[in-house]
Amino acid sequence: MKLLTHDQIERNVGLMIVLTILVISVGGLLEIVPLFFQKSTTTPVAGLKPYDPVRLTGRDIYIREGCYNCHSQMIRPFRAETERYGHYSVAGEFVYDHPFQWGSKRTGPDLHRVGGRYSDEWQRTHLINPRDVVPESNMPAFAFLEHAPADAAGVAAKMRGLRKVGVPYTDAEIDGAAKMVEGKTELDVLIAYLQGMGLELKGAK
Repeated sequence: MKLLTHDQIERNVGLMIVLTILVISVGGLLEIVPLFFQKSTTTPVAGLKPYDPVRLTGRDIYIREGCYNCHSQMIRPFRAETERYGHYSVAGEFVYDHPFQWGSKRTGPDLHRVGGRYSDEWQRTHLINPRDVVPESNMPAFAFLEHAPADAAGVAAKMRGLRKVGVPYTDAEIDGAAKMVEGKTELDVLIAYLQGMGLELKGAK
């Protein structure tokens, strides 16, 4: 069997594309597949529970408004990071996140351990007009969320979808989901999402 030379591969665009895809696919599989069998990446940390309907709805607002574009949710295991934000992030904290919100861009601070750091009222004021509490902030205001009703009707369908990918929601939790979100604004549910973020390892050293 005659082996192709480097020159022949480079001159044949179709072959180059096929071989490139093959190499990337094999390399990707070798990196990704083992993660599905490591307990540290598939086992929830102690105390971790799936998002309740209110926080799940708030998470959707967080994603919709593009908060992840300026805020990461992954504290690296470096002293400068842990002293500022708290315990570094571990894979077991994101088992129920579909998709996870790790991110790498930090126009604003990392939010992974923001849960409970500020009061609900502080969060409300900050989201309505960030400069009322952080004068130098360049974060946009989200005052309109205060008057937008949260999507109570759609949360049960989201929970059923997440159950198909392994999030252990019960029938009773799904059936009662709409009632928990009913009457809340998008600002209410977003605050609930932020206030529950990263609490499982927050006090760990």
